[in-house]
Amino acid sequence: MENKKNSILIIDDEKSDFIALSEILSDEFSVYAVKDSRTALATAERDLPDVILLDIIMPEMDGYDVIAQLKDSAITRDIPVVFITGLDNKVAEEKALALGGADYITKPFSSSVVKLRVRNQIKLVNRARMFEQRTDKLLRLQNSMTSILVHMVESHDRLTGKHLVRTAEYLKILVHSMLKKGIYLNELKEWDLDIAVSSSRLHDIGKLTISEAILNKTQQLTKGDYEAIKLHTSSGEKIINSIIAETGEEDFLRHAKLFAGYHHERWDGNGYPRNLSGEQIPLHGRILAVADVYDALISERPYKPAYSHRQAMKIIKDDSGSKFDPQIVEVFAEVSDLFACVP
Repeated sequence: MENKKNSILIIDDEKSDFIALSEILSDEFSVYAVKDSRTALATAERDLPDVILLDIIMPEMDGYDVIAQLKDSAITRDIPVVFITGLDNKVAEEKALALGGADYITKPFSSSVVKLRVRNQIKLVNRARMFEQRTDKLLRLQNSMTSILVHMVESHDRLTGKHLVRTAEYLKILVHSMLKKGIYLNELKEWDLDIAVSSSRLHDIGKLTISEAILNKTQQLTKGDYEAIKLHTSSGEKIINSIIAETGEEDFLRHAKLFAGYHHERWDGNGYPRNLSGEQIPLHGRILAVADVYDALISERPYKPAYSHRQAMKIIKDDSGSKFDPQIVEVFAEVSDLFACVP
């Protein structure tokens, strides 16, 4: 089966130029031309060419306006734009490149130079596409492995049901809302939100080291039981550290490690395993603490009934500044109705 040719969109109001460019490139690429700038923008969004060849001097909208709109659109911003123009001066070239142009060719152009420079852009496009495909494959593998581990934890700790999945959804709601309000913005803007949320599902992975008899106990837990369960935070960190040592993977597991190790710390310093307080507790732990406790409150356990959403919300608000970061509780109070919608 023949491979599909890479596509080139030419935006140029001079018929002789786009005919000449088509003749140079059509043996190797799928080439089409548009004379009108506004039509060209719509065509680019619809067809997503691999490379755009763009003139500067055109009626209605010049090439600078066209590339500005291309780069302003999430759909077309990553398409390489090669300027091919009669403006042979440094000022024009600098402006074109400053606006995001990938290359700059002056008229009259050499057929061999045009072909080589377009080929260079196509190589970069194809490499980027291959990298994206490999990244997508790795992400699918990562999510599959995480789902398997989550299932293992839920099978081991049968009383918690879909706790790990729900807390990830609560976390997503909180982080989105914190970003909108600018709460801890400097830290959160460094997160890849999809990776962080997915990794939070591993926050209880340390429970795999705790006896099933304790985790699934239908009577009130003893002090010894409780102390054993508390070890799941440090055990979770150790498990994730061992995976990091074996795989070298960092971002996803770095998030997972912080969620696992710190989601039971308290704002007032009376949590575990490190008795950290305030902003000594990594942000991962402070956010997940709210999501984790909310889900525990609304869930039925052998030793307690399920609280209503309203009751759980009041308990968390009352514990602001003691168990929980007050700024995060404030955000929670504003979006808590969204929590109630999580199945």
